[in-house]
Amino acid sequence: MYPTNFAYAAPTSLADVIAQMQAAGDDGKLLAGGQSLIPMLKFRLAEPATLIDLGRVQELRGIRVDGNNIVIGAMTPYYQVLNSGEVQSRCPLLIQTIRQVGDPQVRTRGTVGGSLAHADPAGDLPAAAVALGAQLLATGASGNRLYDASNFFQDVMTTALEPSEVLTSVSFPATDSPGTGTAYLKHRHPASGYAVVGVAAIVTVGADGNCQSARIGITGAGSHATRATATEQALAGRPLDAQSVAAACANAASGVDLMGDSYASSDFRAHLVQVLAQRAIMQAAQNARR
Repeated sequence: MYPTNFAYAAPTSLADVIAQMQAAGDDGKLLAGGQSLIPMLKFRLAEPATLIDLGRVQELRGIRVDGNNIVIGAMTPYYQVLNSGEVQSRCPLLIQTIRQVGDPQVRTRGTVGGSLAHADPAGDLPAAAVALGAQLLATGASGNRLYDASNFFQDVMTTALEPSEVLTSVSFPATDSPGTGTAYLKHRHPASGYAVVGVAAIVTVGADGNCQSARIGITGAGSHATRATATEQALAGRPLDAQSVAAACANAASGVDLMGDSYASSDFRAHLVQVLAQRAIMQAAQNARR
């Protein structure tokens, strides 16, 4: 398949991007790494009149530390995050998650902002973003707007971004405090590699061995990434043993509008959420004790 004809723009600054978006209106489409958009263009699932390539906008790239946060430019490729010493030591959940994204080619071209703005319900990174409580900065003609990951993902490939806004950077809180561990586990679709279900867990273990707090992000199960708040609340103050964790995860899929398809029914996805949540929590707790 070949895409329909479109005009191509390659701005070199964020201001140029905003101007191009205004000129294109609803008929424009932003291109980040292209790992998701290019196949959609080929299958004509997306038919923009203008394609605005962000690849030359250097101000959208880079990784920096801002207090207790790791700030990553939206156009920063996955491989740069994986190679960042700051991310490895201060926010290991991003490393654990991105290592499971696609393959080396995808991790070379794919971008952090592209994944989050695309909001594929089976994408890996949104689970980590909601678990971490990431803050997403967007810029439009009227200025900047800050979104919390908890309400950024709204439906299948739908976010809170306004049509005139471009995601510019994402701030991920560090999790390198003593007693805190993280983990990301997923059931990988055998054909696509996407998450049939993926679970990101952040667990803080107290001196008594009990759970002080937990944050759990789920992807793949429903129309968008979400938190397993019922399980988080059930874990608080409880021992992090197999029995207690299993009981807390019994309702891990509560509140998720479960999807079903030819590979995995909604019931199977509910089962995967429960099992993977248990395993991710136990692994995160083990990492916290190291």
